[in-house]
Amino acid sequence: MKLILVTGTPCTGKTTYAKKLCRVKNYYYFDVNLFIKSHKLHSGFDKKYDSFIVNIEDFVNSIETHIKNMKKSKLFKSKFKGVVVDSHLSHYISPKMVDLCVVMRCDLGKLKKRLEKRGYSKSKVEENVEAEIFDICLMEANDIGHRVRVVRS
Repeated sequence: MKLILVTGTPCTGKTTYAKKLCRVKNYYYFDVNLFIKSHKLHSGFDKKYDSFIVNIEDFVNSIETHIKNMKKSKLFKSKFKGVVVDSHLSHYISPKMVDLCVVMRCDLGKLKKRLEKRGYSKSKVEENVEAEIFDICLMEANDIGHRVRVVRS
């Protein structure tokens, strides 16, 4: 069973791409935000950054165990050909488990408009635009050792 990660700066098109990929390939869509909430893998909500505070090590251990169990399930295997994990944190999953890591990229002007439309604060917009400028998710995915494909939205 294949495992594909879709990562990138918020508002680069991860969810749109991941859901389309799932429909085309008959893969299971794995929503990391829902997983973090339902498994209480956060220590609260940071209002300044409008996001959950997540311990990356706990997150990775929990999600990797969950994905291994999904892959072992006969019912799951009979229903889906693979899993697509959608999150700006997904690239932290061990490359040993992963077939491909897709890093979403976006034109900076388009990204800024998307972030503002979502209602993010000025500081959050700036932080995410800077993350895109410096290729943070791409650099981290490469540094961790993933086989990476860049997709522009």
